[in-house]
Amino acid sequence: MEPLKVIIAEDNPKDFEFLNQLVQSWEDFSCRIEWANNGRMALDMARESEIPLVISDIQMPELNGIDFARTLWGEKPEARIVFWSQYKDEMYIRALARIVPPETVYGYILKSNPRDRISSAIRTVLIEEQCWIDPEVRKVQGRAGHSQTALSDIEYEALVDIALGLTDNLIAQRRYLSRRGVQSRLNSLYAKLGLDQEQFHSPKFGEAFNLRNRAVAVALRRGLINAFEMGQEEKEFQTWLRKFRSTSRPV
Repeated sequence: MEPLKVIIAEDNPKDFEFLNQLVQSWEDFSCRIEWANNGRMALDMARESEIPLVISDIQMPELNGIDFARTLWGEKPEARIVFWSQYKDEMYIRALARIVPPETVYGYILKSNPRDRISSAIRTVLIEEQCWIDPEVRKVQGRAGHSQTALSDIEYEALVDIALGLTDNLIAQRRYLSRRGVQSRLNSLYAKLGLDQEQFHSPKFGEAFNLRNRAVAVALRRGLINAFEMGQEEKEFQTWLRKFRSTSRPV
């Protein structure tokens, strides 16, 4: 039997070596491992396979795991990808839910799992062609998919904007909204995060909390945003800001 080609997309050499040894230890299947230390390289390698078999980290240089999968599935929806990550952040689960094609086999396993479980998850997806989702990730999926707690795209935009420190005026400019439209989005965001505005108002002292700061704190705890992704959002915002300043008065 011809060896299975398995692409490991992982920028950490120690994590790659762990996965390499794990896959090579399978006695009933012979595998040929190809290592990509960034998402762009992984995409180029995967394009060479009819049905790519990939184990991919989420956070990688040049192209993160979500963008890598989005592009690959757009070209090869039959590709089987196991996401292996230390993160179960809701923002990743939200992003992944939007890009998985119908009938596609994929997996999500946390790095904190024992070796045997990681091995079983990878085999289930790549060889047995069945989905395998970490139980801890399933809990997050349930919360992210619940209509009363899941953020819509526009509510998520509002969260990103206040996490970046934007004023109502700048949000209105960036998102082509009125000031009232901005407040409507923020109120909807606060409701989804369970922030009752009256709860944070004291008759004696006025506003007991800054709702924007409180919303960001709750979002961080839920994993709706994290430092890595906010770094990407900051780059996008700076690109927009430069264009905005070149076509209007300084803000």
